[in-house]
Amino acid sequence: MKFTLKLCWLLRLIQNQNYKPFYLLLITIFFSCDFVSKKPNATSSHNCIPSNSKLNDLDNLNEITYAENGSLEGMIFVEGGEFEMGGDNDDAMQDEFPKHKVVINSFWMDETEVTNDQFMKFVESTGYVTTAEKAIDWNEIKKILPPNTPKPHDSLLSPASLIFYQTNAEDMNDYTQWWRLEKNANWKQPFGKDSDIKGKGNHPVIHISWEDAIAYCKWSGKRLPTEAEFEYASRGGLKNNIYSWGDEPIYEGNVKANTWEGKFPSSNNMKDNYYYTSPVKSFKPNGYGFYDLGGNVWEWCSDWYHSNYYEMIGSTVTSNPRGPETSYDPNEPYSPKKVMRGGSFLCNDSYCSGFRNSMRMKSTPDSSSLHAGFRTVVDVKS
Repeated sequence: MKFTLKLCWLLRLIQNQNYKPFYLLLITIFFSCDFVSKKPNATSSHNCIPSNSKLNDLDNLNEITYAENGSLEGMIFVEGGEFEMGGDNDDAMQDEFPKHKVVINSFWMDETEVTNDQFMKFVESTGYVTTAEKAIDWNEIKKILPPNTPKPHDSLLSPASLIFYQTNAEDMNDYTQWWRLEKNANWKQPFGKDSDIKGKGNHPVIHISWEDAIAYCKWSGKRLPTEAEFEYASRGGLKNNIYSWGDEPIYEGNVKANTWEGKFPSSNNMKDNYYYTSPVKSFKPNGYGFYDLGGNVWEWCSDWYHSNYYEMIGSTVTSNPRGPETSYDPNEPYSPKKVMRGGSFLCNDSYCSGFRNSMRMKSTPDSSSLHAGFRTVVDVKS
């Protein structure tokens, strides 16, 4: 795996005036902080999850397209069928259109996100080291920088991951205001040095990259859900419902999910009782019995992300789509990305409403953050 620049590592560079020109150069090259405010048929793609890596060894990603040998414990059988995939209301972004018919085969899916306890068993069994626990390779970074670019201090290349910080933000296009790189932050130490996951074994594992999720899947005999499978499961048997629980807005009625309540990113009234992750099964499941398909943590899917993928499909009925062959995000056109679904504890209706069934998010396969996790699926044996 090739390591490259991490988003918030750049943020730290600005703290060192000796490297400020270097920082500004990299910001120009890599950052595209364009977040499109919610509106019907937004004209360009949104991006509320920063990517903290910009190069990937695409030849070594080793997709898992079929898995039938994994344990079915803690999984739910989903009867296949046809559904309409894509945007349901005026909050939908352009990449959620056009709405189109999809046929899905039956499959098994984890009723919850993969938890810290489950991921711990994987690590103890294999000795696996996650992306966030590995140092950044300067020899890889400098290949995409101008000649004679000075090497940053080694401390800025240390293992790290993205952490959220509450702040009073005026420019909502600039997500660097609330995301920072935290040295030694990873799944075992979610907030860096002196933090741990004691007592959080039933919380979703976080700071997980797509590559980490794939490694877990190979060990467990499972695979990641396709984007279509995730949305089909999230709809829970309902037709064209906006959320996994139905159509009632997140802020009305009973608490439905772990999301950001208040003004993002400056104040969270914590009506749901959680500021960060919540234990799995803390809220009611959807119609199929799945928990947290809306909120808690973003979840990796197997598909590459392409902002025009639904337009590429057109009006044809597709059977078990696995996404485009190539990735394209207009905000960061040189960074291949994988799809993420479901929203997180940071999602808010005033910003990204990531907990909508049709909401599409994306990040580079080797990116990790405080609200990135996953769940797995198993194919039905033929």
